Amino acid sequence: MEIVYIYALFSNLSFALGTQVFTHYSRSISSNWMNAFKATVGLVGYFLTIIIFTGWHDISLSSSAFFLISGFIGLGIGDMFLLKSFSDLGPGRTLIVFGLHPLIVGSISYIIFGQEIGPRKFIAIIFFILCLLTFAREQFKATKSFQFRGLTYALIGVSLDACGVILTRAAFDNSPAVSGFEGNFYRALGAVSFYLILSRFKPLHFTQNFLKQTIKGRGMVIIGSILGTYLSLATYLLAVKSGNLATISAISITGSIFSSILECIIDKKWPTKYLMIAFFFFLFGFYFTNW
Repeated sequence: MEIVYIYALFSNLSFALGTQVFTHYSRSISSNWMNAFKATVGLVGYFLTIIIFTGWHDISLSSSAFFLISGFIGLGIGDMFLLKSFSDLGPGRTLIVFGLHPLIVGSISYIIFGQEIGPRKFIAIIFFILCLLTFAREQFKATKSFQFRGLTYALIGVSLDACGVILTRAAFDNSPAVSGFEGNFYRALGAVSFYLILSRFKPLHFTQNFLKQTIKGRGMVIIGSILGTYLSLATYLLAVKSGNLATISAISITGSIFSSILECIIDKKWPTKYLMIAFFFFLFGFYFTNW
């Protein structure tokens, strides 16, 4: 197994842990506040990491623009819709929609970067998408509805995130010396810029909402932001920088499985048969990423 795919898998596990916190505070405060807070934590974390450990590297003007735009539309606007979907559907089922992510990223990366989707990669993507269909079947059987508002939010979020991934890869290709931490710093800066602009029209009460939380609550929201933003994006960009984008995107679907398992633990419920079937599809798909 190539190390880049291990990075992608760890990124999704870390993000799944963070989504439990994101969902809670999106419902109790607001999705915009939660997004602004986690983007700020990421920005500060990446800045300190660069200053203390990696240092800054030369970056072209075009790469800087690509990173900033990627963060603005992907981590800013895209995550705004994603967390709204978390509030409506829950994180596990929202991340099911990420089954479309490899198709979007794979198609665009083939056109722009010439990255072919070989037979084994194509089989892996099929198995990961079967995870999506399994969860979709469970959702419809339970509610007799696909909950279109939440799904629409999720579709917008995943589409903008896919565009952000493509821009990020283009930025790395133009400035290969730039580290993943630097790339994430510029992306987080783009996201924070979006929420600064948004706050001019819709106040977020950034500091007040944080101080209103208990000490435990403040600790939870910080830890959730570190897991779901700082660690998740750090390992994800390590994968995006050199891995096959379609395969990395396909592995992102595993976030729905991780989130669903965590929801079972938190709600103290046994996994459903659909979750078990989806897990086996995941194992087969992950096997075919080993080339």
